[in-house]
Amino acid sequence: MTTPAISFEFFPPRNLDQSFRLWETARALAPLGPDFVSVTYGAGGTTRQLTHEAVTALASHYGLNVAAHLTCVDATRDETMQIVADYAAAGVHEIVALRGDAPQGQDRFTPHADGFADSVALIEAIAARGDMTIRCGAYPEPHPESPDTAADVAWLKRKVDAGASSAMTQFFFDAETYFRFRDACAAAGIDAPIIPGILPIQSWAGARRFAERCGTSVPQWAEDAFAAAGKEGEARLALDVCVRLCERLVEGGVDRLHFYTLNKPDLVLKVCAGLGIEPKSPFSQVA
Repeated sequence: MTTPAISFEFFPPRNLDQSFRLWETARALAPLGPDFVSVTYGAGGTTRQLTHEAVTALASHYGLNVAAHLTCVDATRDETMQIVADYAAAGVHEIVALRGDAPQGQDRFTPHADGFADSVALIEAIAARGDMTIRCGAYPEPHPESPDTAADVAWLKRKVDAGASSAMTQFFFDAETYFRFRDACAAAGIDAPIIPGILPIQSWAGARRFAERCGTSVPQWAEDAFAAAGKEGEARLALDVCVRLCERLVEGGVDRLHFYTLNKPDLVLKVCAGLGIEPKSPFSQVA
């Protein structure tokens, strides 16, 4: 089996304990040689400054290629583009451009009066600078606000045409879900890499909540398997399920995998080991 390239997603810490967890996660995973790591925004852009601090620290002290999440939520165009300029000045030249979720207390995303209306407009503006690699999101199952997968494919095509060079998908449980989406995208003329988003199941209850929030379907086989495994067998089953999903994707031609780490490295390390991905060198923090 071909060894895939990998990347990781982190979230920014909100307190001292979470800071230690992020830095230990980065320290544990950096030796695997990821193509890049990404750092999320909180819902409604609530961690904007924390995201900036985490991105710059990971880039400057850990020697990682960092892609900073950036959304259209609750900011003017000028404010948003100043964030991009600040990243460029700090040596960060990758952006994950997203529309973003509605701020807390709102049912739907509403653009700022002076802000970007959607992710396509954001991507176009960043691309016009000419100095950023732009990544975007993709939905192998319909986005909660989308009527169907065809609409999501069409929207992804617009994002790629606007300047996105690759996309990372929302997580899914069955490889066939990804393959159907990949084939539909190819048929629509999308030639940018569509990287599968992988969620190692740290907690089955937590994974189900994530799935409900983002529109990921939960197959009956997974419900049955985790119910049968119980708490005692959940960790082993989670490892087996994730390794097998990744193997099936690689067998189907996937050469890159993007892991949603939840700032917890242990299961991610075990999955990577199961795929034959081993640390390339001991971690050495950049001075």
